[in-house]
Amino acid sequence: MARSLILRAVVVLAACLALAGVQGDQGTATFYGGDDGSGTMGGACGYGNLYDAGYGINNAALSETLFNDGASCGQCYTITCDTSRPGGEYCKPGTSVTISATNLCPANYALPNGGWCGPGRPHFDMAQPVWEQIGIYQAGIIPVVYQQVKCWRSGGVRFSIAGCNYFILVNIQNLSGSGSVGAAWIKGDSTGWIQMSRNWGANWQALAGLVGQGLSFAVTTSGGQYIQFPDVAPAWWQFGDTYTTDKNFYY
Repeated sequence: MARSLILRAVVVLAACLALAGVQGDQGTATFYGGDDGSGTMGGACGYGNLYDAGYGINNAALSETLFNDGASCGQCYTITCDTSRPGGEYCKPGTSVTISATNLCPANYALPNGGWCGPGRPHFDMAQPVWEQIGIYQAGIIPVVYQQVKCWRSGGVRFSIAGCNYFILVNIQNLSGSGSVGAAWIKGDSTGWIQMSRNWGANWQALAGLVGQGLSFAVTTSGGQYIQFPDVAPAWWQFGDTYTTDKNFYY
């Protein structure tokens, strides 16, 4: 009898610890982009080829609630399939994945309340290969628990330059730490620091004629860390160029 009670107590304790280990907020997750994830390239953050930009296949489109008009671009989330909720029978228990936010999952107003990505719904439309690490394909949609976590990137922050003679648009990529940009500045060889504003996604703009000048940048992450990146692009840079630095963020 005593042994039976001890075994029962161990089972209950293990179940409680398993539940306690899954921390975060409740949401849902679907998948897109094909079994190789190639259909997830590009997207509303403006990163283009996600491998070149430092994000790879572990990526997801966020619902409007999470995307926050692009302020969440680049952030990292650990996602665990939630076996405690309806649909949890399609989970792969004991597995979690970490993804980067690279795209927007827009509301579909042909469906009630805008569908899974409608207002107020925390939802991740994940690259299929990473989704299948936590869910069974036939389900299509699974309940999840998610938590924003620190990003770890290989190499330094990258600046991809677009625009025209009196308008410069810079996609800021591959941030470690909080993963997303809170504020940005640009400086030419002949100018002081010019504050940039978010245009869309991870693209930041300045109404300035900087062609023919070497460029420096400064960035504050959404986590509050500020770094200057001097002499990133030489005076002969061209629109379409991308420059990689040797600095990255911790928070």
